[in-house]
Amino acid sequence: MVPSSITVRAPAKVNLQLSVGPARADGFHELATVFQAVNLCDEIVARENPGGGIRLTMSGEGAESLPTGEDNLAYRAALLLAESLEVPPDVDLHIHKAIPIAGGMAGGSADAAGTLLACDALWRGGSTREELTDLAAALGSDVPFGLHGGNAIGTGRGERLTPILSRGHFSWVFALADDGLSTPAVYSECDRLREGRSVADPYVSDMLMQALAAGDAELLGRALHNDLQLAAVSLRPPLAQLLEAGEDYGALGGLVSGSGPTCAFLARDEDHALDLAVALSGTGLCRSVRRAHGPVPGARITG
Repeated sequence: MVPSSITVRAPAKVNLQLSVGPARADGFHELATVFQAVNLCDEIVARENPGGGIRLTMSGEGAESLPTGEDNLAYRAALLLAESLEVPPDVDLHIHKAIPIAGGMAGGSADAAGTLLACDALWRGGSTREELTDLAAALGSDVPFGLHGGNAIGTGRGERLTPILSRGHFSWVFALADDGLSTPAVYSECDRLREGRSVADPYVSDMLMQALAAGDAELLGRALHNDLQLAAVSLRPPLAQLLEAGEDYGALGGLVSGSGPTCAFLARDEDHALDLAVALSGTGLCRSVRRAHGPVPGARITG
């Protein structure tokens, strides 16, 4: 017997490296990125709603600012899956947000990935992970990683994934800014800053791969890199002070997460992460901090 509701937890991501190539003809950029899923998770609950269409509600910090119609990626995920399964798009969705909104940690993509998994179970779709991944790629660049989690190399727009094995867990502190940054605006600013310069093809750092394979936090801290960081700092100059503060307080490495404005700082271990979080929260440079660890699995059914 299939239950009348399905609960899924879907994790945030941090880009350990984000290498951005030239703009493509379709307006996207060719990327080479290394994702790590961390245990800041949104919870998606899908309930039966016969004949009622898709109804989406949200809770958690900042949820009131998010759309609940077709402008929401989770709503579109439910609609796309219903079309694929040829079933009525009837579901009552509730998402509780714990991943920072517009923070460069793929919260919307995580919600879409979790919705695909939850609705497929609720509607008895029986889709394979590969079939769900294809639907995820059609929704957005980061959605496939929301399904898979762990560590992975992303190429193309980031949607083509190659899993990476690593040793141990890494401890993180995420410093959250007051307002979000628009991902298209950050990419546009990156293009503006590069104007007139030759842009190399994107690549994955050998040092970073060695650090993951060895579980070496200090080496990973030195290997962290984000080509969008200069653009994010250009649009939000106080981020430079926040990154400098993390370094001053002993972070092994720090970078803007994805398109920002959240900044991610790597700690030696959980005790160091606690000390670092306390220090950063007292700077007045961020509205709050979150501690997390990774890698963790992707979207999974929990109830």
